Amino acid sequence: MHDNQAEYGLVESVSGKDTITHVLLAPTEQSVPGEHPETKKTPPIALDHAILLAPVNPSKIVCVGRNYRAHAAEMGKEVPQEPLLFFKPPSSLIGPGETIRRPKESQHTDYEGELGVIIARRCRRLGQNEDVRPYILGYTVVNDFTARDLQRKDSQWVRGKGFDTFCPVGPLVTNEVDPWNGLRVSTKVNGAVRQDGSTLDFIFPLDVLIRYAANIMTLLPGDLIATGTPDGVGPVVSGDVVEVEVEGIGKLTNSIVDDPR
Repeated sequence: MHDNQAEYGLVESVSGKDTITHVLLAPTEQSVPGEHPETKKTPPIALDHAILLAPVNPSKIVCVGRNYRAHAAEMGKEVPQEPLLFFKPPSSLIGPGETIRRPKESQHTDYEGELGVIIARRCRRLGQNEDVRPYILGYTVVNDFTARDLQRKDSQWVRGKGFDTFCPVGPLVTNEVDPWNGLRVSTKVNGAVRQDGSTLDFIFPLDVLIRYAANIMTLLPGDLIATGTPDGVGPVVSGDVVEVEVEGIGKLTNSIVDDPR
C-alpha cells in the first residue's frame, strides 16, 4: 500500500536492509507482454515498515495435492500417479499480517505451507521439451489453509479449501531463487516448528506441474500455482499464529480467529 493506493513495489537492499525503492507503473497500450514493466522511483520505504498486501492478483489459483510422499503417507493416501490438481478461488486471497478466519462450519482447520509460482505470460500446450522457466514470473510463499473435516466429508474440495481468507500469500515475489536446486519450506505455529521440507522432495517437479496444468487450461499472467505441502500439517485454532517460510523468499505470518459470522 503506497499513498493510500495498492501498488507493486521493487524491493532492493539499501544499507543492508530490504527497502522498497520503486513502484511499478501500470501497463500502457504500447507495453509488450512479457517485457519487464516500467518503474518510477519512490522515497525509500523499509520493507518492515510497509503495509503489504497479497503480491498477486490471479485469475485462478491452481493447487497441487499430495506432492510430497511423506505428506501423502500422513494423510493415509496413495501417492498420485499424476499431478492431483484443485482450485482455490481468488476471493480466498489475503496478504501477510492479515487474519485467517475459521468458519463456523468447520471444527478442524489445518495449515499447509507451500512454495507458490506466479505465471509470467500466457501458457498453453507446452512442448514436451520446452523450457518452462520463461513462463515463470517468480516465486512466493503460500499457506493452503484447509477445513480438513469438510475436505474429508466432501468428494470435491471446493468447500474445504475455498473459504474467504484460506489462501494467505506473500510477503513478496522473487525470481532470485531456484526450486530445482532445493528450497527449504517450513512452518511454525506459535514459534514451534511443525513442517520442515524441501522442494527437492517434490514427487512432480515444477516443469512437470506447469506442463500438466497448461495442457488442461490456459495459464494467464499472474496466475498462481501452489506446489504442495510437506508432511507435518496439523490443526490450528483461534489465537494461534502461523509462520510459513520459504528459503530465499521470506516469511508469511498470519494469525487465526474464529469468524463471527
